[in-house]
Amino acid sequence: MLISEFAEQTGLSVETVRFYVGKGLLAPKRSALGGRSRYQIFSDDDVAAARMIQLQKSLGYTLAEIAALTREYKAGARSATRTAEVLRNQIQRLQAQRSQIENAVSFLTKKLAWVEAGKPGDAPQFPC
Repeated sequence: MLISEFAEQTGLSVETVRFYVGKGLLAPKRSALGGRSRYQIFSDDDVAAARMIQLQKSLGYTLAEIAALTREYKAGARSATRTAEVLRNQIQRLQAQRSQIENAVSFLTKKLAWVEAGKPGDAPQFPC
């Protein structure tokens, strides 16, 4: 698929896709068409890679960290031990985010109840 189709399928902007390609996070194939500016052809594997990038970004990984993990994966350094280590790290990040979200929801719920009750006494403080 061409870049516009790829962008639509992944929910990324064309500019973001180009940025990721430039950073080496995505590596589409090049077609013979297009003269000096040959077309980039994206595959289902590229879609999976883009989704992994989106997941890793949501976990708080920097693009540099994502690029390093991608290089490591492509280089074949993906032993079961290393894969388990990366997965544990991702799970820990998600658990930390869940805890932060739960604290924020608790605070906002208490703040809403305080506002709806006419703001009696001191306002709830974060973290609860």
